[in-house]
Amino acid sequence: MMPLLPVAAVVLALQGATSPPPANTATTTVAHRTATPPVIDGKDNDEVWRLAPVIREFRQFQPTEDANPSLPTEAQVAYDEHNFYVFVRAFDSHPDSIKKLLARRDVRICCDQIKIMIDSYHDRRTGFEFAVNPGGVKRDYAMYGDDQQEDDAWDGVWEVATQIDSLGWTAEFRIPLSQLRYAHLPSNTFGFAIWRDIDRHGGERVGWPLYRVSRRGFVSQLGDVVGLDGLAAPRRLEISPYAVAKNLPAPGFERDQKYDGGADIKYGITSNITVDATVNPDFGQVEADPSVVNLTSFETFYQERRPFFVEGTGIFHFSVNCNIVNCSGEGLFYSRRIGHDPTRILGAAKITGRLPGGLTIGAVEGITKRATKNGATVEPFTNYGVLRLSQDYRNGQSGIGFMGTAVDRTVDPATEGFLRDHAYVGAVDFRHRFHGGAYELSGSFDLSTVSGSPSAIARTQRNSTHNYQRPDDDVRFDSTRTSLAGDAEEILLTRRNGFIQFQTSYMRRSPGFEVNDLGILFRSDQQGWNTWGSLNWQRPNKLFQRAFWNFNWWQFWTTGDGLPTDRAANTNFHGQFKNQWWIHVGGTLGNLGDIFCDRCARGGPVVRGDQYIAPWLGLQYDQRAAIVPSVFMNYFKGDRGHSTSTNVSPQVDVRVSSQFRGSVSLSASHNVRDGQDLNPVTDVTGTHYLFAHLDQLTTSMSFRIDYRRCRCTPRRS
Repeated sequence: MMPLLPVAAVVLALQGATSPPPANTATTTVAHRTATPPVIDGKDNDEVWRLAPVIREFRQFQPTEDANPSLPTEAQVAYDEHNFYVFVRAFDSHPDSIKKLLARRDVRICCDQIKIMIDSYHDRRTGFEFAVNPGGVKRDYAMYGDDQQEDDAWDGVWEVATQIDSLGWTAEFRIPLSQLRYAHLPSNTFGFAIWRDIDRHGGERVGWPLYRVSRRGFVSQLGDVVGLDGLAAPRRLEISPYAVAKNLPAPGFERDQKYDGGADIKYGITSNITVDATVNPDFGQVEADPSVVNLTSFETFYQERRPFFVEGTGIFHFSVNCNIVNCSGEGLFYSRRIGHDPTRILGAAKITGRLPGGLTIGAVEGITKRATKNGATVEPFTNYGVLRLSQDYRNGQSGIGFMGTAVDRTVDPATEGFLRDHAYVGAVDFRHRFHGGAYELSGSFDLSTVSGSPSAIARTQRNSTHNYQRPDDDVRFDSTRTSLAGDAEEILLTRRNGFIQFQTSYMRRSPGFEVNDLGILFRSDQQGWNTWGSLNWQRPNKLFQRAFWNFNWWQFWTTGDGLPTDRAANTNFHGQFKNQWWIHVGGTLGNLGDIFCDRCARGGPVVRGDQYIAPWLGLQYDQRAAIVPSVFMNYFKGDRGHSTSTNVSPQVDVRVSSQFRGSVSLSASHNVRDGQDLNPVTDVTGTHYLFAHLDQLTTSMSFRIDYRRCRCTPRRS
């Protein structure tokens, strides 16, 4: 396989001289260059804050869009060769009522908040968020995809200080330029915005520039900060070595002493291109996966928690047939495939960045070690490669992208019977906004091919993703095949703005489409039509602060014989009352018409599906209170009443002081199912597919208590 990192380097070299697109902004502020950096203490007595221009044009966007704020807010922006500074003054006529609670980093709690957002690439699609509450609790996120997709695993190195005084409260930020990604130009423009939450004023939120919640899109609504001249291009270098010593018991009262070590390396080639590398990485401190009881034929999806793969995950995002109605998390890159148990990563490298011409690039290369048991190979030496390119046009309003993945395994006689030796995927996607950004047309086209021994490809055909062995399908199982190829397509039309919003989409994936070597796919041989409509009340009325009413319709059928497998209608309503309570209510009426399940018998004949109904209800108390109860309930009835499910999940969150916080969650569910599949039985008369009666009662409780007796600060808690 041709390594993908050198390919990425060539693309970078060819694109490096492209000039940036012209800016097209609505609201602009000027950053003041200072020779004397301010002391980050939350006070505005530094010289720079006497000279920097003041932003005063804040507008309310919640609960009322484009209304006057109840309290004034002022902000200033400055910079020097190495840092970006922001000072925000949040005026408050009752500063003694401002709550100053503590929490862990990245935990969103009640209380006021000041948040700044920076689109340093100025691509109108990606950026960084830095937030703080009056107690100094920090939160930061990486943003991607424009539609407020936030990666809370990103933890930048930055500084903020807060003060509560007679005028209200303040927040003073220092963001090192080394934490941002930007083009090295004589003069830069960053996308920029400031939000303020006024907690006790009915959850009021104000922002500069005005953020319109009636429009989809987040980063594209940021304003601009200009005048960033002569920014440095820092050469960022971070090295995190580790060493481990293990003393294990051995037979005969002996001890087995083992030593291990490795390192993580991050290097900024330029201000907008970063290389990450890891050698023999240590993932021993990564949070463990939750326990899951899975009675289905599909694998359980686990979140990525390893730092090397978490950072920059948005660049590599490429979903398969994902829309507002149905999106199950399937995609071309599922990083948990690399280094899964029992294998170990020998080394991996990643390059990410964005060029001035609007090209975003990401490449990953990883090598895993051969794993053995009793001398036999259980996982062979494997090379993984990913390349993602995305070119923006029209200031991020349009774009086209490419995704390629490759997996090459050095199989041997012990593994060639169940593992594919090669797996390749290539895909393109596009998006185009028009009519002033109110509408978006988007889509993707994916191709896949896998190869291996006849036994390995036979296993692929028979697994739960493909089910080629189904006796009443026109897709035929072939035990002599040594490869399998397929394709997937999707096209979507979305109205993004206004009181009425909608999306309609068509998706298709062929029977041979296979991406599970480096991606995740639950089933192939499917096509579907999904439609969503929404009514959005963003201005308060007599009953609600805001409300949303959604309507959904979907239907699916197989690509081969056109067998209808699902047809359903759903509606759901979400409303926030004047007292800040939330109500969530909805329901689904499914299996409308003649519907058949082609997966229930796990490779056996189709099973007719009966109509079902699934209502649900949720209530949430005012999040600003010291004690916040909530409850969610759902019910399912199908199979002519023979299959039912009931679930009740109450929760109580308690936050009575900065030192004490707790939560208790309960869950009780009763699941009765007449169609629980069993292993088929084969005798002289043929194969018999069996189903059993399942009566399952599950209860669970989880609780968490945080108590600190120390004099805690945001830096020491």
